[in-house]
Amino acid sequence: MNANLNNSDLFGSLRKKALLKQDIYRKTLSTFRMFKSIMQEMIAEYQEKYNGQGDLVPFEFRDRGEFEIELKFGGDVLIFMMHTNIFEFSRLHEVMKTTYISEDSDRSYCGVINIYNFLADSFKYNRMNDMGYLIGRVFINKDLHYFIEGKRELGMLYYNFATSEITRESARELIASSILYTINFDLLTPPYEEVKQVTVFDMQSSIENQRIPTGKRLGFRFQADHEDFPGK
Repeated sequence: MNANLNNSDLFGSLRKKALLKQDIYRKTLSTFRMFKSIMQEMIAEYQEKYNGQGDLVPFEFRDRGEFEIELKFGGDVLIFMMHTNIFEFSRLHEVMKTTYISEDSDRSYCGVINIYNFLADSFKYNRMNDMGYLIGRVFINKDLHYFIEGKRELGMLYYNFATSEITRESARELIASSILYTINFDLLTPPYEEVKQVTVFDMQSSIENQRIPTGKRLGFRFQADHEDFPGK
C-alpha cells in the first residue's frame, strides 16, 4: 500500500476525530457556563422576591471552579459537574438505533454534565460517609442537541434527541426540574434492623466526623432505578 496514502488516511482520521471532540467540548463548556449564569439569575430573583420576609430559606449559588457548580436550597445541595472528556454511547444503547444517529454517526459523541443530590448537612458537618445520588446526566452533542438520563421527573426519552436543542429556556427548565425533583425526593428513615447497632467509636465521634452514614434512601433499594435510565 502506498505509504503516503496510508499516512494521509491516518492523519485525516486523527484530525477528524480530534476536531469533532474539541467542538463538542467547547459546546458543552458553553452550556455549562450558561447553567451558571441562569442559576445566578434565579438566586437574584429569589432574593428579590423574599428579601425582608422573616426567616429566609436558603437558596444559594457557589461557583466551585470551571467544571463544578453548587446550588444549595433548604436542606439540599445539587452539584452540577461537567466531565472534561467526550463519550460515545454503547452500540447497545437505544439512542444508537434512532434515525437521528444512523443519518450521522458523529451525533452519538457527547459531552456530559452530571447532576448529584446531597444533604446540605453532609457538607456542613463534614459527614464524609454520607451518600449522594446521581439524579440525572445531560448529554450534549455537536448539534447542541441534548437528552437527559435520570429519574422520571428529569429524564427525556432518547428519541427526543433529534429535536431537543439546548437553549437558555430549555436549560432553565432543566435546572428548575432538578430542583423540583430534589424538593420532592425526601429523606426516609432507614430500616430499623440496619441501624439498631452502633459501635462505641461511632457514638464517641463528634458530629463533624460522624461515621454513621446518612442518605435520602440509605438502606433502601430503588426497584425502578434501571427503568429510569433508558438503554440500561
